[in-house]
Amino acid sequence: MTCAATERVEHIGNATLYLGNAYAIRPTLGWMDADVMDPPYLIKTSGGGKFRADRPYLDQIEEEGMAQDFDHSIINPLLCGSLVTFCSNDQVPRLSTHLDGLFHRFALCAWRKLTPMPVANKHYVPEIEIYLHAWNRGHHPVGDVADLKRIVDARSRQSKDFGHPTVKPDAVMDKIIRNVAGGSVCDPFMGTGSTGVAAIRAGKRFVGIEHNPIHFETACRRIAEVADA
Repeated sequence: MTCAATERVEHIGNATLYLGNAYAIRPTLGWMDADVMDPPYLIKTSGGGKFRADRPYLDQIEEEGMAQDFDHSIINPLLCGSLVTFCSNDQVPRLSTHLDGLFHRFALCAWRKLTPMPVANKHYVPEIEIYLHAWNRGHHPVGDVADLKRIVDARSRQSKDFGHPTVKPDAVMDKIIRNVAGGSVCDPFMGTGSTGVAAIRAGKRFVGIEHNPIHFETACRRIAEVADA
């Protein structure tokens, strides 16, 4: 039975994509080996000085509600063996405390940007993006020693690539998918499908949820290209 919050469902190869509200849909999907997500951050999108005109992605982040934090209730250890979630610096204290009560262990990891924006806004230069990998027993990180490093280096994607301001590079998502145990992955904040692309390439089953119809269409196209390859 399809959740009432679902507006559309697409089955593409080993992937199932839902257009709709993740908070309502994810609890209906049942068990997945890993939930891998890039939820809304908690960041300030004002300022930028002379670089502001060259950073229209901040306006898009604000307009699409990607800077307003997210409801931690979507993280449910009864529905996944492990969780990977990106987060902003200001989200770390509350989010890490929340995970500490839900999972056996977790690690703070980071994507180090090889091409960071040269701005600080009375803070530090944003040359890293943090992600937390939490797991319960039997779902610990996998891979050889070289692949289990906590920092991955990659160049940022330009927002014009897929019309989304926070698309993660293939190298980052490929590493994350290699590190999560099991054969199924869910991304409740799918965006344009980067998690799904990495999961399908790795031979895993993927379920994605996205509420923005434009980004959903992009995700369908990207995942179809990989599924047909």
